[in-house]
Amino acid sequence: MAVSVTDRFLRYVVIDTQSDASSKTQPSTEKQKNLGRLLVDELLSIGVSDAHLDEHGYVYGTIPSNTPKNSVPVICICAHMDTAPDFSGTNVKPQIVRNYQGGDIRLPGDSSRVIRVADHPVLKDMIGHDIVTSDGTTLLGADDKAGVAEIVAAAEFLINNPDIKHGTLRILFTTDEEIGRGVDKVDLKKLGADFGYTMDGGAAGSIEDETFSADAVEIAIRGVAIHPGQAYGRMENAIRIAGDIVARLPRDMAPETTKGRDGFIHPTGVSGMMEKANLSFIIRDFTEEGLKTKEALLEKITRDVMENYPGSSYTFTVKEQYRNMKEVLDRHPEIIEHAVEAVRRAGMEPRRDSIRGGTDGSRLSFMGLPCANIFAGGHAFHSPLEFVSSQDMEKAVKTIVELAKVWEERS
Repeated sequence: MAVSVTDRFLRYVVIDTQSDASSKTQPSTEKQKNLGRLLVDELLSIGVSDAHLDEHGYVYGTIPSNTPKNSVPVICICAHMDTAPDFSGTNVKPQIVRNYQGGDIRLPGDSSRVIRVADHPVLKDMIGHDIVTSDGTTLLGADDKAGVAEIVAAAEFLINNPDIKHGTLRILFTTDEEIGRGVDKVDLKKLGADFGYTMDGGAAGSIEDETFSADAVEIAIRGVAIHPGQAYGRMENAIRIAGDIVARLPRDMAPETTKGRDGFIHPTGVSGMMEKANLSFIIRDFTEEGLKTKEALLEKITRDVMENYPGSSYTFTVKEQYRNMKEVLDRHPEIIEHAVEAVRRAGMEPRRDSIRGGTDGSRLSFMGLPCANIFAGGHAFHSPLEFVSSQDMEKAVKTIVELAKVWEERS
């Protein structure tokens, strides 16, 4: 590769692209376009002649087919440019631990932050790798700038090696994935793809065809406000009501007490004053039935609490976020079959996983573009302990190249 995937990655992570759920615009932050403009320049420079940035901050580009076959489906390869609001993405200072020889990694910008082998046993598989981390004062941005770098590096490789036959590949870089709006404004007609893959997964070799189904819940509470000096028997403090609701949430349905295929009810925000308060939740489950059961439980908790406050009222609003993409992907088994073969050809043992979260692929699948998820190599997402192996990113680049070849060969 003319420019290594790690060099590209290091260039991208220092650009602040944090999204903002409180913003009503798309993209939610204009700074996401700074990375988009750089990516357009790089894609144009490697020969992606139609690369462009649209008004919503999306980057589109095409690697034209070079095969005489006219039956090869158009494949979209997608990654998102934004980083999560969960932790600072400003002034990222990446470091490389070269030829990692094992043991915990203490981060230089904050010595209290340590990437521990006990917490991340995948490090045992990375002996001899070059591991990229932040300095501990910010997140790194491997979610999902590793995926972005891998796609650009694979595009460059395919363009520079025309003897590798492939169908048309469409590149898509999205904004605002971390706040659930990643594909709100994607022009599927312009994209023109038949099937897709997001490069947004974790450990090398993993392929994911199942996500949580997800809803958001907003509870707005209207209390009874009165001067505290005359409050006896009359005040109904909305802040206290909100606290009572949170206190009754089942401990065994929290993110911190669930794993595997367990879903959860997770409070994500609370604001209020004596007269009114608002609670925000995300609800997650792998099945629609499980999702609805948890929402019904949360509303029952709210209703039971409100019985103790007869002068107060509430509204309970559910907003659909995304659904389990497995429902769509099971109708197109070749998407996963080809990904499994590509991972194997790239020198890894394929591993099928379920995502305790979602990707742009979840939404795209239900919008009419069946889309699975392939590893990008990152770990400890949304935290200052985030890390990624250079060698694993190189494996992801090879997987994309092999994927293009498999689709051409089997069409």
